[in-house]
Amino acid sequence: MSKNTRISSAVIKRLPRYRRYLNELRKKGVTKISSNELSALIGYTASQIRQDLNTFGGFGQQGYGYSVEGLYNEISAILGLDKEYKMVIVGSGNLGQAIANYTYYYKSGFKVMGLFDINPKLIGLKINDIKVYDFENIVDYVEDNHIDIGVICVTRDNAQEVADKLIFAGIKGIWNFTPIDIEVPDRIALENVHLSENLHTLAFQMNNMSSKESTINKQKTEVAAKAKKVK
Repeated sequence: MSKNTRISSAVIKRLPRYRRYLNELRKKGVTKISSNELSALIGYTASQIRQDLNTFGGFGQQGYGYSVEGLYNEISAILGLDKEYKMVIVGSGNLGQAIANYTYYYKSGFKVMGLFDINPKLIGLKINDIKVYDFENIVDYVEDNHIDIGVICVTRDNAQEVADKLIFAGIKGIWNFTPIDIEVPDRIALENVHLSENLHTLAFQMNNMSSKESTINKQKTEVAAKAKKVK
């Protein structure tokens, strides 16, 4: 695998999708697959898939395709999923609890070690057998337990303060679910997740489909009207 440090973010964002589909194929006992077959499953063009994978070196063989197991393992290694990551969740409300209850993380090498909150009614409780701690103690906890990732599920007003505290404690990456883009130093990996933006994109797609449907119906009506005139 080539150590290319200038890989576009678009390619990186497509890799988890490749990995997810390859994992499903592994479970079904599929041992090899071509770029055309992957294209039909994933929705990207075959040339796009080949181009993405060639960024990291040649994984396939002409006339054979890709080894499903081999490609899955290679992509896992590229994404760093051959390691284990320890996470803490700050904010133990509905969203924080939902993330703590989502068991997929554990299968992928991500382990939620603890939740943190300022609400006395939540501190001391367990969510999916994960204890809720007092946020005041988060710096010591992160340092003592060598936490890698901080997941932020607090209000927008508290987001930057929480991020700053996590960074001070030595966190390496932040998964931010608040509605603002927090600021972090270059040494910190950051993923901002704006759920409302995904919903807005969905609304656009629905409206675009409605517009296309209206155009098609209008065209059908016009054709029918012309057909009547001919008769």
